[in-house]
Amino acid sequence: MLELVATLGVLAVLVMGTIPMTQNALQRQKEQKLRDALRLMRAAIDEFKRDTFGACPRGAVNSVNPTFQGGNVPTDPRSRVVIDDCTIFDTENLDRYPPSLDVLVEGVRVKARGPNLRGGSGIRDGSLQATEINEEKEIIKVYLREVPVDPMTGEKDWLLRSSYQPYDSDSWDDVNVFDVRSNSEAEALNGEKYRDW
Repeated sequence: MLELVATLGVLAVLVMGTIPMTQNALQRQKEQKLRDALRLMRAAIDEFKRDTFGACPRGAVNSVNPTFQGGNVPTDPRSRVVIDDCTIFDTENLDRYPPSLDVLVEGVRVKARGPNLRGGSGIRDGSLQATEINEEKEIIKVYLREVPVDPMTGEKDWLLRSSYQPYDSDSWDDVNVFDVRSNSEAEALNGEKYRDW
C-alpha cells in the first residue's frame, strides 16, 4: 500500500509538471498563428500599396498606363499591375493605402503594367479585329482570401492604424489601413502585449 501511495505521489508530481508545459505549447501555437496572420495582412497591404504607384492621377476616374507617361513612375518588379479603380481613393487618403481590410478581400479593378503589344489580324470573316484584340477586359485582383481571425480574441476585430496616426493609437481614423495589430490585451510568453506586435 505504501509503495502504491508513493508511486501515485510521484505520478501526480510529474503530471503537475507537464500541465504548464502543455499550456505553454498551446500558447506558442496561438502566438505563431497570430504572427502568420499579421504577416499575411501586412504583406497584402504592402502589395496593394505597390500596385498604386502610377495609378489614378488626381481627378481621374481610371488609371492611364504608366509606361506611356514618360517613365517618372517608380517601377517595382514585384508589381505587374496598376490599380484602375480610382473611386476607392478619396482626398484624405493621399498615401494610397487600402481604405479598409474589406477592400483587400473584395478586390479592386486593375490593368496590366506595360503596353499591350498584340496586333490585329486584318479584316477577315469570323476573325477578331484589332480593336477587339486590344480591348482590355476588366480584371479584379484580390489581395486576401478572407480577413483572418485573431487567434487571441477568436474574432476578426483587429486594431487598425492609418498612415496618419501614431503607433500607439487605439482608435482608427477611417482614412486608410497602414498597419494592423491584435486587439488582445493579454501578455505574450515573452512579456510583450499582443497588441504591440
